[in-house]
Amino acid sequence: MNREFEARFTAILLALLTVAAALFAGFNYKIEHQSAIPDDGAWWMERNSHLVADRLEPNGPAERAGIRRGDAVVSINGRAVDSAGAVTRQLYYSGVWSKATYSLIRGSVPLDVEVVLVPADRSSNDWLRLIALIYLGIGLYVLLRRWTAVGSTHFYIFCLVSFVFYSLHYVGKFNAFDWTVLWANEVAWLLQPALFLHFVLTFPERRDFVNKHRSSIPLLYLPGTVLLGVQILALEYLKASARLRFELERVHWAYLTIFFVSAAAVLWRNYRQATTPILRQQLKWITRGTILAITPFTLCYVLPYLFGVMPSPTMKVSVLSLGLLPLTFGYAIFRYRLMDVDLIFKRGMAYTLAAAAIVGVYFAGVAAIALLVNTRVPSSGPYGLMVAIVVTALLFDPVRKWIQEKLDQFFYRTGYDYRRTLIEFGRELSSETDLDKMLSSLVDRLARTLLVDRIAIFLGNSDSSRFELSKSFGIAHVTGLDLSFLAKPRIEDAVGHIFFENTHQLPRENATAQEAIRRLDLNYYIPCHARQKTIAFLGLGKTMQGDFLSSEDVELLEALAGYIGIAIQNGRLYASLEQKVSEYERLKDFNENIVESINVGVMAVDLQDRIESWNSQMEVMYAQPRWQVVGRSLSEVFPAAFVEEFYRVRQNPGIHNLYKFRLGTPTGESRIVNVAMAPLVTRKFNVVGRLVIMDDITERIELEVQLTQADKLSSIGLLAAGVAHEVNTPLAVISSYTQMLAKQLQSDPQKAGLLEKITKQTFRASEIVNNLLNFSRTTGTELTEISLNKVIADTLALLEHQFKVAHIQVQSELYENLPLIQGNSGRLQQVFLNLFLNAKDAMSSGGVLNVATLNGEFVSVRVSDTGSGIAQEHIQRIYDPFFTTKTSPADGQNRGTGLGLSVTYGIIQEHAGSIRVESRPGEGTTFTLDFPLIRKAVHV
Repeated sequence: MNREFEARFTAILLALLTVAAALFAGFNYKIEHQSAIPDDGAWWMERNSHLVADRLEPNGPAERAGIRRGDAVVSINGRAVDSAGAVTRQLYYSGVWSKATYSLIRGSVPLDVEVVLVPADRSSNDWLRLIALIYLGIGLYVLLRRWTAVGSTHFYIFCLVSFVFYSLHYVGKFNAFDWTVLWANEVAWLLQPALFLHFVLTFPERRDFVNKHRSSIPLLYLPGTVLLGVQILALEYLKASARLRFELERVHWAYLTIFFVSAAAVLWRNYRQATTPILRQQLKWITRGTILAITPFTLCYVLPYLFGVMPSPTMKVSVLSLGLLPLTFGYAIFRYRLMDVDLIFKRGMAYTLAAAAIVGVYFAGVAAIALLVNTRVPSSGPYGLMVAIVVTALLFDPVRKWIQEKLDQFFYRTGYDYRRTLIEFGRELSSETDLDKMLSSLVDRLARTLLVDRIAIFLGNSDSSRFELSKSFGIAHVTGLDLSFLAKPRIEDAVGHIFFENTHQLPRENATAQEAIRRLDLNYYIPCHARQKTIAFLGLGKTMQGDFLSSEDVELLEALAGYIGIAIQNGRLYASLEQKVSEYERLKDFNENIVESINVGVMAVDLQDRIESWNSQMEVMYAQPRWQVVGRSLSEVFPAAFVEEFYRVRQNPGIHNLYKFRLGTPTGESRIVNVAMAPLVTRKFNVVGRLVIMDDITERIELEVQLTQADKLSSIGLLAAGVAHEVNTPLAVISSYTQMLAKQLQSDPQKAGLLEKITKQTFRASEIVNNLLNFSRTTGTELTEISLNKVIADTLALLEHQFKVAHIQVQSELYENLPLIQGNSGRLQQVFLNLFLNAKDAMSSGGVLNVATLNGEFVSVRVSDTGSGIAQEHIQRIYDPFFTTKTSPADGQNRGTGLGLSVTYGIIQEHAGSIRVESRPGEGTTFTLDFPLIRKAVHV
C-alpha cells in the first residue's frame, strides 16, 4: 500500500510540475517576444571606482558611436551611473531605437557621444527552446511507455529539469514573474549536471564504486547546492557587481562542463566493459551522443567564455550541439528499447538456461553412445571415442527427421493427396478479392481437410503491432482477449511457428497471455508473411481424435501460410482500391460542385470547338440552359465578335485574357465580362481543348463609375470649401458698400440703377458661394424620422406660382402609407427644389412634371419631366461641380451655376441613398431616388 501511494504521489507531483513548467515556458516565450531589451553593445565593468567599457560588441552600437575599450561612463542622458545595474536602468528609460547621450572620460578627457540603442539579440533562445521540447518529448515518451522500468522516473526528472533550463529565460524586467523565471533557471542549471551524472552512475545498474561508497550519490549534489547558496548571497545580500556576476557565471559553466565530461567518461567506460550485445548497442549511441553533444559546446563556447571571450555568433551556434544528447537517447530508446534492459536481461537468461538444458541433454545422449562404443571396442582408444561422438552428433538430427517423416507417413496416411489439394487451393486464394469470403473459404477448407477441431485467423494492423480475431471455427464467442503475445518477438520465430503443448500451463507467458491462450485452446500459431512482414496468424488446435498435427501437416501449413499472406494482402489492397475509387468519385462530385457553385462562368471546349461543359453560372449569365449548348459549336452559340476573338487567341499558346469585353446575350442584353482562355491539358500535358472562364463584371463597372464620381466630388468639394470661404468676405464688403451708396444716391436714377445691378450680382455670387459651402460640407447632418410625402408637398407649394407662370402641369402620385425614413427635411427640401427647378428649366414651352413615391425594398421617389432631355455625352458629367448646359438661358431662366445636382448628389449620399437618371434627348428625363428603410428591432 505504501509503495502504491508513493507511486501515485510521484505521478501526481510530476504531472503538476510538468504542467507548471510548460505554462511558465509558454508565458515566458510570449513576454520575451512582446518586449524588446535595449542594448548598447558594451560590457560595463566596475573598475577602480569607475564604470569602464570592458568589452565591445564588434560593429555594435557602442563601437559605431565611437566608444572604446577602457572608456569610463559618468552619466547617461544626464543621469549619473555608477554600476552596471544603473546602466541597465538608463537603457530601459531610453528605450529601443532611441538615442542615448553617454558622458565619458577617455584618459582624463571628458567627451559626449550619442549611442543608438538596438534590441538585444535573443535569437539563440528559440533554438534552446527547441532543445527543451526535445528533452520533454523524449522524457514523456519513456515515462508513459515504461514508467515501471528501472531509471525511467529519474530519466524523466532529468529531462524535465533540462526543459526548464533551456526554455526559461529572464527578460530583464525583474518583476515577480521574471524573478521566478531567473531562479527556476538557476536551480535547473545547477541541478541538470548532477542529475545526469547520477543517472549514468546508476543505470542500468549501480557501479561498483557507488555500491562501495553509498554517500557518493548525495555528494554529487553538494557542489550545485554550494553554488546556489553563493548565488543567492551575491544577488540578494551583497548586491553583486558585474565583475562578480561574470565570475560566478564562469564558475557555473565550469561546473556544468566538468560534470558532463565526467558523465561521458563513465559512459565510455561502461561501454568498453559491456558484455551483452544489446547493452553495447545502447551504450554506444548514448556514449557517442553525449561526447558529440559536449565536445563542440565545451571547445567552442565554455572554454572561450572561461578565458573572457564574449559570446560570438559562432559560439552561440555551438549551443545547438546540446540537442544531440536527447536525440541520441531517443534513438536508443526507439531502436533498442533503452528502458527494457532489465526485462531483456531476465528473458535472455531464461532462454539461455532453457537452451543450455536442452543442449546438455542432447550432448549427454551423444556422450553416452560414444562411451558405449568405447566400452564395446576398447581397442579404438581415445580416437575411437572422439570419432564416435562426432559421428553420432552429425547423424542425430538427420536421423531424427527421417524417423519423424516415416512415422508421419505411416500413421497419417490418407486416401488422397491433400498436400497437392491444399497447395492448389492456396494458389487459387488470390483470385478471391473479397477478404471476408476468402477467409471463410479458407477456414472451411482447412477444417474439412485436416479434420481439426478448432481453427482461427488473426489479422494484424498496419504495422503488425496488434492482432485481432477475424474468422474462427469451433471457438465460442470470445471477447476482450489480450493477443499481444502474437506481436512480441520469440525464439520460435526461427522455427516457423509457435507451438504450445499444453495451453493451460504456460509459465513463460504473462497472466493476460495465459488467459487468452487458455480460452482460445489453440496449439499451433503459424505466421503468414507478406513483404517481409507478419500480417496474420493461422491458429489451429488438435485433430478430432485429440492428436497433434504431423510434421508434414505443419510443413504444409507453413508453405500455405505464404499464399494466405499474399491473398490477405491482395484482399486488403483491393478493399483499399475500392475505397480509393469511392473517394475519387466523391472528390469528382465535390469538384463538380465547386465548378457549379463558383460565381464565374466556366466553359470547356474541345479541339473541334464544340462545347463540352457549361456550368450553372454560364446558364444564368448567358441565359442559355446547359442542354441547349452542350455538343454545339462555339460559333452557333456565341456572337461573331466573341468567336472572332476566340479564334484569334486560340492560335497562340498560353493563357489569354479579354478585359471588359462587351458580350451580347440571346435575350438582347449586353454584359461586360472579363474572359480568360487557357489550354485544357491532361496529366501528361497533352492539350485536349480550351477552358474559358467568364467573369460578369457589369455590376462592378457600374459601381466603379459611382466610385469614380464620388472621388471626383470629394476632391472638388475640398477645393470648393476653400474657394467659398475666401470669396465670401469680399462679397460681404461689396454688398455692404453698394447698399450704403444706393441710399446716398437715391436722387440719381441712373447711378441708383447701376448700384442695384451690382447688388443683384453680389447676391447671385453669394448664392453661388453658399451652394459651394453646402456642397463641400463634411460634417454630419442631424437625422430624424420624416415623411418624404410632406417634404415633397411643401416643396411643390413653394414653386406653385412659378409652375403656373411657366405653364407646367404637376402630377403627384404620392403613396399614402409611405414609411418614414431617417433624414433632414431642410436638406431634402433643397434636393427636391433643385430637381423641380431643373425640370422647369428643361420645359421652356411648358409640359408635365410627374412626382411619385413608391414603397419596396427602399423608399423611392421618381421625378419625371417631358422636357428636352439630357444628351448621352452629358449624362456622366451632370454631377460634376460647375457643369451646366444653361450657358444661354431663355427668357425667365437663370444662368446655371453647375452646382445644383452636385449638392443634390452630396445630400443623397449623406442619407445613405442613391440617385439614378434616365434620359433621352427630346423625350424627357427621370430621376429616381432610393432611401433605406428604418430598421427596427423585433422583440420576441
